[in-house]
Amino acid sequence: MTTETPLTWLYVPGDRPDVVRKARDSGADVVIVDLEDAVAPDRKEYARSAAVELLSEPASPTAAPVHVRVNDEADVLTLAGLPGLAELRLPKITHAASVHHIAALAPGVALCPLLESALGIEHAYSVASAHPQVRSIALGEADLRADLGVRDDAGLDWSRSRVVVAARAAGLAPPAQSVFPDVLDLDGLWASCVRGRALGFLGRAAIHPRQLPVIERAFRPTAQEVEAAQEIVEAARVEAGALALPDGRFVDAAVVAQAHRTLALAESSPSGD
Repeated sequence: MTTETPLTWLYVPGDRPDVVRKARDSGADVVIVDLEDAVAPDRKEYARSAAVELLSEPASPTAAPVHVRVNDEADVLTLAGLPGLAELRLPKITHAASVHHIAALAPGVALCPLLESALGIEHAYSVASAHPQVRSIALGEADLRADLGVRDDAGLDWSRSRVVVAARAAGLAPPAQSVFPDVLDLDGLWASCVRGRALGFLGRAAIHPRQLPVIERAFRPTAQEVEAAQEIVEAARVEAGALALPDGRFVDAAVVAQAHRTLALAESSPSGD
């Protein structure tokens, strides 16, 4: 079951259709079929054919939507018209011109450019605002880390913030965090999600189903956050304009807007938590 505000995206290798089928029942809000890095060169053609078979029928309204991370132009041309495709993820985008080119090949298809290099980060806003088909942007942190020569995770924080700001400036939804590569370190995943949420990310991509509950919990508002948001909204209904709550918190229009976003995200939980 998908949510109005997706928080979890699960990557699955495109040459493993059995895994793709399982992923759609994993509880992920979105399934990403990967035709790029997860597929060996001699399996690319098979992975594309498997994706075509998967996406040839319209998706069930209750099934997780399927995004595809393409490997090349041939993938774009082959998949663009299929009824089960929800979005194309475009790796290693560096310029707005590349987005325009792909949009022309796949008219009407939602696009998510992935920024994976220093040049891509420098052009983050122009890529995010390049075309109406761009619905989101995201980081590819493994490639970006290698391109920048960054060893410590904190070395990516500036690039992460740049992407968050670019998405907001372009009127897009907050970006989702890039994958956490250690599928056994759930404590590390949790800490990384907390840091990402503080930077303005909303949700995260995963590479294993065991990561999904941690991501969901990290980005879903806590009971305390929901209670605080409700207090702000109620206070604003009673008294217009800027005001101070009894506990000293200052409330103005921006704070009220943030409180409404918190409540909307909490209410979008499929389980109603």
